[in-house]
Amino acid sequence: MVFSSLIFVFIFLPLTLGIYYLAPSSLKNFIIFIASLIFYAWGEPVYIVVMLFTILCNYSASLLLDKYRSHQTRARGILIATMFIDLGILSYYKYGAFLLENLNKIWSLDLEVVSLALPVGISFYTFQTMSYVIDVYKDKVPVQRNIISFGTYIAMFPQLIAGPIVKYSQIYKQLEKRKESLKMLGQGVELFILGLAKKVLLANNVGILWQTVKTQGGGELSALSAWLGIIAFTLQIYFDFSGYSDMALGLGKMFGFNLTKNFNYPYIAQSVTDFWRRWHISLGTWFREYVYIPLGGNKEGQLKQLRNLLIVWFLTGLWHGASWNFVLWGLYFGIFVTAEKLLLRNWLTKAPRLAGHLYTLLVVIVGWVFFEFTDMGQAFNFLQAMFGGGSSPLLDSKGLYYLNTYGLFLLVGALCSTPFPKRFAQVLYHKKLKTPRGLLVPLTYLLLVFLCTSYLVNESYNPFLYFRF
Repeated sequence: MVFSSLIFVFIFLPLTLGIYYLAPSSLKNFIIFIASLIFYAWGEPVYIVVMLFTILCNYSASLLLDKYRSHQTRARGILIATMFIDLGILSYYKYGAFLLENLNKIWSLDLEVVSLALPVGISFYTFQTMSYVIDVYKDKVPVQRNIISFGTYIAMFPQLIAGPIVKYSQIYKQLEKRKESLKMLGQGVELFILGLAKKVLLANNVGILWQTVKTQGGGELSALSAWLGIIAFTLQIYFDFSGYSDMALGLGKMFGFNLTKNFNYPYIAQSVTDFWRRWHISLGTWFREYVYIPLGGNKEGQLKQLRNLLIVWFLTGLWHGASWNFVLWGLYFGIFVTAEKLLLRNWLTKAPRLAGHLYTLLVVIVGWVFFEFTDMGQAFNFLQAMFGGGSSPLLDSKGLYYLNTYGLFLLVGALCSTPFPKRFAQVLYHKKLKTPRGLLVPLTYLLLVFLCTSYLVNESYNPFLYFRF
């Protein structure tokens, strides 16, 4: 089940909300937990066992850590064993086949490679369980003795499948005591509808162009077609993932939770470093707190800082997928972030804002080529087409057709990836129009719901890109 489906919007969500608001406070976490299990099991009931085992394992480990808190050796052993189990499960499902394939190539072996279906959301909820146990070990958070409350934290359906990655320290007080209100419910509905519109009306439509361009060989593309295609993907992945995150935050508010913001207009960034402060914020924060700082951060000299940065970016790439293109993608950004810290900082500070912005967009767009093509040969052929290399023409009839057909969608998408629409709406609703906001705003959201529903009734292309990670 996905958020952008009619069964979720018109059946699952209303029923869950109705039961939740009618239930006494003592049962609210239980209702969210059971609803989350149903939501998760809807598409792949087998893998609910994996998630339940992960919950039970980390819940038990935290109790043992609390019991042996004064015995440092035992506590460290429990922590290491729990991390081994968590990462072992993740590696088995996500990286097992990748590892065997590479061992076969390197050592000329003939090991049988069995590709397993990846449990949806395993990368996200594994990082949540790990951060909880680490924080309990460091005595940063109190241990959770109620297994239903802990299960609710891990399995909570609004952010289970594609984040944001919520640390226990950010939410444990809300698990114990929270107060739902009509105001929060209304804010949640607005956020959910905006996220749904991002996903359905923008991401899906520009994504069709990318799928059309991607299926053509690099040698068949003109530079215009290649650039239009990768710009479409640049917008698609942003609206797909940020739209999901908005829906997750909106759903959280409906149930009384304030979840962490995951995006802050990354495409207006003035540097690659700035881009990564704005994109998938919860993942960057996780790696900084649980990998970069424990390795020493920037406190042990420039050489070790460089090492730490490259380790973090290697792991960031690998987290996204068991393929060398993701590792290359991660290291590619790691090189630019490092270069900005060591070489480009002064230039970026003094350069015109437009120059920094264009530089950042170029680096990010080229990076998405490595992200999307698992075959490096195809990736470099596509890059060659983008920059007019080889026999690729600059213009052709297909490129002009794509521009004529999708140009408006790309323009609207580019505009909507900035704060301008939000600021314009605020000015329009609050200062310019005499129509009461209480009437105009609901009408706007009803129109968005109508448009999204009309699209979903005949949906033929409705993926969530980050489900595969």
